[in-house]
This record gives sequence, C-alpha cells and structure tokens, in this order.
Amino acid sequence: MKNIFISICLALCFSSYAQVNPLAVPLVNQAGYNRGEAKRFVCYEAADSTPFQIVRQTDKTIVYSGVVSNRAGDFSPFNPKGSTSEYVVSIKGRQPSVPFRIADHLIEGISSKLAYDFFADVRGSEDPVHSNEAKVYGGGPSRDQGAYGLETTFETLFYASNPALFDRWTTELGNKKTADLIDLILWHGEFAYHHIEYNGPVANRHGTLGYEGQPRMTYDYWNTLDQLAAVCAGYHSFLKPYLPRATYLTYRDECRKRWQTYDRHKVVRHWTLSTKWVDEGFQEFNEMGNAFGQSVFSNLFMYLSEKEEADGKPDQYLRWAQESAEDIIKNWDFNNPRHMWWIRNAEHITPQALAFFLLVAPDKAPKGTREKLMAWRDHMKQQTTNFWHYRVHSDTEWAHPKTKELGGAPALGGSMFAVAHLLNDRELRDIGWSQVNFVFGINPVGAHLSNKSAERLAMNGYWEGVENGWPKAHPNGYGMLGKVRGTLDGSPLDAQFPRPGTLSASADSTAGKGDHIGQNAYATEGWAISNRGWMATLTFAPLGTYRIRVLDQLGKPIGKTAKRGQTVRLELTAALNLDPKKVEAGWVLVSFDGIESTKVPVQETAPDSGVFTARYRLPANGSKQLTAFYGYWGLGVNTTLQLR
Repeated sequence: MKNIFISICLALCFSSYAQVNPLAVPLVNQAGYNRGEAKRFVCYEAADSTPFQIVRQTDKTIVYSGVVSNRAGDFSPFNPKGSTSEYVVSIKGRQPSVPFRIADHLIEGISSKLAYDFFADVRGSEDPVHSNEAKVYGGGPSRDQGAYGLETTFETLFYASNPALFDRWTTELGNKKTADLIDLILWHGEFAYHHIEYNGPVANRHGTLGYEGQPRMTYDYWNTLDQLAAVCAGYHSFLKPYLPRATYLTYRDECRKRWQTYDRHKVVRHWTLSTKWVDEGFQEFNEMGNAFGQSVFSNLFMYLSEKEEADGKPDQYLRWAQESAEDIIKNWDFNNPRHMWWIRNAEHITPQALAFFLLVAPDKAPKGTREKLMAWRDHMKQQTTNFWHYRVHSDTEWAHPKTKELGGAPALGGSMFAVAHLLNDRELRDIGWSQVNFVFGINPVGAHLSNKSAERLAMNGYWEGVENGWPKAHPNGYGMLGKVRGTLDGSPLDAQFPRPGTLSASADSTAGKGDHIGQNAYATEGWAISNRGWMATLTFAPLGTYRIRVLDQLGKPIGKTAKRGQTVRLELTAALNLDPKKVEAGWVLVSFDGIESTKVPVQETAPDSGVFTARYRLPANGSKQLTAFYGYWGLGVNTTLQLR
C-alpha cells in the first residue's frame, strides 16, 4: 500500500512538473545551499535588472533582495542562522521557485550516506571471494564495471575527509553483513585481492584491453593493485583497528610483487581499443583504468604505506609518483579533448591527483605542480562564463549532442574545490558550487540528475528536499541500477542548452512548451564511475571550512604554548552538524611528540551550533608537543601546541 501511495504521488508530481517551463521560472538548488558558500539561481527568461526577492515561507517575509544579471541572481551574502526555514525565489509575474533550505554543510549532510550506499547496493555479489564475474558485465565489484572503478581509492579519500561522520551510519549489505563505510572499503579490498589474476571470461561489447600490437585482455585486472594500494595507505591512517595486520601484509606483498609487472609505476597510454561510437579507436586515456593521473594516486598511496614500514621502500614509490606528476605537468593539454571531456568519467582524476600530491606531500611534489593547476584553473574559468556556469566543450558545442555525460558536472565540482583550496581562489570555489547546483536542478531541464523513483523513495535512497527528479531512467540495463540508492541517471544534451541569440532549432522548438522535459530528457542508465565522481565532489567540498583550536577553560585561544597538566578545551568545526534539532557528537585525534594518536570525543555546544568541544587534561609527564587534528591526508585540519 505504501509503494502504491508513493507511485501515485510521483505521478501527480511529474504531471504538474511537465507543465512547467523550466526556462521561465527561477531554478534553484532544490535541496538548498551551504551557509557561507555561493548561492545563485538561474531564470533564463528574466531580463537584466529584474528585481528578485528571497521570501521565507513560514511568514512570507522578504529576507533578501537583488536584481537579475545575465539571467541569474546571486544571494550569497544571505546566511541565516537557523537551518529549518524554507525559502523561495520570487520574481514578479513568474511562478516562484521550489522551496529550499540554507544550512551548515547542507549538501554534504544530505548526500554523504547516499554516496556510499550506492556502492553498497551496486555490488555484483555479496561475497567478495566467490562472486561469479561471468554474470556481471565488466566482471568487477560493481555491476557494469570492471576493476577500473577504483572504489577503494575514492572511498578511502571520502572517509579521510570527514571520518567521524561515518561512525553514525550502518546499513545492511544483503542479508549476511552489516557495514558502514569502513566495512565497504574492506569489502572492496578483499574483492581486489581475490581477483588479482582474474582475466575473464566476461562479456565483450565495446572493445578490448591491452597495448596496441600486443595480446588483448578481457579484464582490467591490473587495476586491482590500485585498489589494494589505497587500503594499504588506509591501514596506517585509520584502518588498523579493523584490518588484521596479516591481511594488510598480504595485500602489501601483492602490490610490491606485481607493481611493475602491472605497469602501476607509470602513466599508462593506449590501453583500450574501443568500438563505441562515442570514443571509437585506441584511446590515449579513458575510463578503463588508464586515467591521466591515476598512477599519481596509486604511487602516493604506496608511498604513504611504505614509509611506515621498517623494510619499506617509500622513495621508490615517491619517485614514480613524481614521474607520473611530471608527465601530467609536461603533457596535459587542456585543448585536447582526449585529455579532458572526451575521457568522460575519468576526467576528474587528473586535477585531483595533482591536488592530492600538494595536500599529502607538498614539499615533495615536482616543480610546476601548482603552476599546472593554476593553468587548469584559468582554463576552467574561461569555459564556464555562461549563465549556468556549465563547463562547455567549445563555442559551438556545450554538451555532448547524443549521449549524457554524467562524468562532467557531478565530478567537476570536486576538482574545483580541491584546486581552489590550494590556490586560495574563492571565485573557483564558487564556480564549483555551481556544478553542485547543476546536479540539484539548476540546468535546462530543471531537474535533479537522479530519477526520483518510488523504489528509491521506499528504501530511503533519494536526496531530502528535492522535488523534481530526472524525468527518465533506464533502470534495467547491465548495471540494474533502478533499485540502487543515490544513482545519477541523466544530464542535459547539447540541444537542450538554450543559447541567447544562437538558440538551436532543436532547443527553440521545445522552449516554452515543457514537452522536452518528458520526451527528450535523455537517460541511458547511471554508472558506478559516474557516482564515483560525485563521491569525489563530496570529498573535496569541505576543504577549507574546518577549524580546530585549543582554548583555555574560559574559551580564549591559547598561544603557542601550554603548561603540562593544564586543562584545556579542544574545539572542532566540521561537517558534522546534520540535525539542527539535536546536539550531535564527533571526535578529534590527539598525539604527543608524534606518537600514535588517540580519539577524544567531542560534543556539539548546542543544537545547530556546528561547534564541537571537549575538556581535555594535558599530560603532566615530559611530552613536549601536542598535535590535535581531524581528517587525514591533508583533507582535514590540525594544530600544534608546545608544552612546558
């Protein structure tokens, strides 16, 4: 009965939605905006200097006013203290926007669990050891995907960016295992280990794998090492309580033994011969495990692991990471589509890999790393000057004319967040939030890029506060993603982007009628590496927003030194404030003189304060330095205090 009710509600919703022309109404991020971040809407048909108001729904009070400029309105200065109120954008003579909220780290709060729930649901089997790859297209841990999904690479990064958040959630993995994000990482690591030599048979629909002129492979098994490398790095940072050392050493030994045999020590080119019309031929880089920058991530992970081992060889992996980064610095061509949007869902790896180098080992990154990211930043600003802030392919082609490319906007925000943080570039960060807004409905279709199906609603698998989901879905393809939480399903095609003065015939024929929403909103089906890019955006979004301090008992900052035995207050501000009605909890890590850290629980000072504190007594022994930190691998914050 519940599912029938949901289906009726959805039918009514889509029926009314199809009658709304998205070019005529203010399009907003339907869920809402993060407090303190960029906030904008798009109303295509609104002329410059048209007044707009932000109206609070509870009492119809106008709380902010502005004017439209270049078909968009900006209300970034509006940062209300409360998180529960809903607002709309109002323009005289037009239907108001859908309601939205403004809250502390709102997007991370409503998206983080769905981001890894997706990867729990999409596994090809509940058993990482005895799964039947021949029945899973691509043969990998995630349906419709081989080993090139790099699940552990980006799941470990995700955990490192906000670890205390993931302590709050567990979710059923089938009928046999209950898991949080840590368990999911371990599951993917176990899969990679048990398939380290697997090379088929799997289906062969779009091409074969291997260097040109050499024997072909049917499975991208070499990428299993990339997955294990991330687990090895995570072992020393946060997986040690959950991963037996003997298991970790087994993973490490496989990586060290096979690293060069599997060409993990270098940037890999011409690996895939594709027969798909969208990327036909031998590809220098693509989605199939030879992404430009992938080797930077994997070698840095091995470096992080090896430098913690007495018999480790960290310098070897660091050198390979540097050589891979130098390849990017020298050869990454922003004007070559095969280095950029043509490699689709793998494009986000290149800037994020260089950024990761500067985050985790800034003094060891090769010369020119920062400058290359600055050049990429400048290129992205040039390509996002339209009113959507959408990264266009060229002056004549904004998006792909025939196929949705979910590897674009959902992943691009993460790249912009990472680079903006390193370059201290607020403008680039703001453009990054426009990519998030595009996912949540500020796009020509006026819909979230995920279909709001009854099945997903019934399993709590959809984003809170989103009214209009992607109008179409292809739920029963190879990935069988119809009943998967948090799936992205489609993105606007080139003809659906209206261009002022050069509106295409296709777009012009539908603009103002609304029928392009239901009929031409293209969707094949979502794909695991499309969602991987979205996970990466959530990983890098909080960069620069965290703060950790050591205060005295009166709440005043302590200088650079403190007395041994003194009682202090540890204070953390992070993306942990999910429920504005509750006092929530988290933890910080404390270490002395570089010795292994311990967790110190912190509690929110009041509901919706977003500030987490704990009283802490400094040791009276001879420790010389305290380090308090939150997050790992340069994705969090830290502070140090000398003890006397």
